[in-house]
Amino acid sequence: MQISENAVVSMHYTLTDEEGQELDSSIGQEPLVFLSGAQNIIQGLDTALQGKVAGDKATVAVSPEEGYGLVHQELIQKVPTENFQGVDDIQVGMQFMAQTPGGQQPVTVIGVEEDGIMLDGNHPLAGKALNFDVEIIEVREATAEEIEHGHVHGEGGHHH
Repeated sequence: MQISENAVVSMHYTLTDEEGQELDSSIGQEPLVFLSGAQNIIQGLDTALQGKVAGDKATVAVSPEEGYGLVHQELIQKVPTENFQGVDDIQVGMQFMAQTPGGQQPVTVIGVEEDGIMLDGNHPLAGKALNFDVEIIEVREATAEEIEHGHVHGEGGHHH
């Protein structure tokens, strides 16, 4: 069976950035299991995998636009240090959940200055070209329930 919309795909992957630095990998762990076409993974990777079958290996380059998006400068801002009461040692790279009008949003500390803390609300991989080395392990048809719910159930895709 080929990968197409509403196919359940099990794959191993290694993600590297433009410099070839490994950012994430499923090697040595359970394979990633996802429902193709349901926004379970970034669009650029899902699109590139269409038509592949179990046993296929591929290297996929994903542009920022088809990955985690471009960097939005308006999501980078300085907030007063007193907003972090109870946090003794704020360091670059720490992540917090910020309350925004749209709900909770993860933010990353990108600078600690005397007059405030610089936060970035962009996804940590926004603006980056991503490279995936993938190996397709299994492809199967999704069940009606998986399609309705928009994600995989059962082994590797447990329903929480």
